[in-house]
Amino acid sequence: MQVTIVIPVYNQLHFTRQCLDSLNAAGYADAMIVVVNNASTDGTAEFLAARPALRVISNPENLACAAAWNQGFQVGATPWTVFLNNDVVVTSGWLESLVAFAEQTGVDIASPALGEGELDYDLDTCARDFTARMKNTTRFGTASGACFMVARAVFAVTGGFDENFTKGGNEDDDFFWRARRADFKLAISGGAYIHHFGRTTQDALLAERGQTRAETIGYFRKKWKLGWLKRRWLQVRRKTVNAWWRGRERLRYGHTLNELHLGGEITYR
Repeated sequence: MQVTIVIPVYNQLHFTRQCLDSLNAAGYADAMIVVVNNASTDGTAEFLAARPALRVISNPENLACAAAWNQGFQVGATPWTVFLNNDVVVTSGWLESLVAFAEQTGVDIASPALGEGELDYDLDTCARDFTARMKNTTRFGTASGACFMVARAVFAVTGGFDENFTKGGNEDDDFFWRARRADFKLAISGGAYIHHFGRTTQDALLAERGQTRAETIGYFRKKWKLGWLKRRWLQVRRKTVNAWWRGRERLRYGHTLNELHLGGEITYR
């Protein structure tokens, strides 16, 4: 399969181990994977060194996610590159389904459906049931920063990720916005399903640096000239579109392409 999987990591070794184990269990060998280690100090370097088939990039300092994604992309030479958070557990067949979906629809950036939050359910059983019901369900025009697969041509036009995002957050949104402006197609497919615990590395970084999330979006707003009125309009539009997607999907299938599991309850998003 002509896919490279890029995983940036900064500490959170238990999530990295779990992610890689799930990839292996689903049939994706270490040789397909590039791990970019952003100066972890929790034993991550030693763990990665014990897996010689992995392609590992070790940075002496934390270069943040955008730079790590660019580094990982440069190592691969495949038609597709998947950018995957380390706090993810994958399921059998998700990547084959995502590639097939993208090739059949002509999509340039594709994401799988997500179960997020607590992994308090049988993931494999849920994934089989979910994809059987939702395989023909698509949200066009959007993608998820937790996991997104990108055609190589997108980088030739957009120039990759903006490395001015040095403090975490919004580098994925910026990339998606530039891709849409260049007329590339984005979509989330219900034919592939994974679990994402959610914001583990970002939250750890924010706590470590004493930042707030509001501080991480200033560059994004400045770059895109997002004043209060424009941000408000975009927020209303996003909520309206999401409400339409959510209502349509639940009515037809009893699921949505983004579901939050928390305290034994599911929130449909």
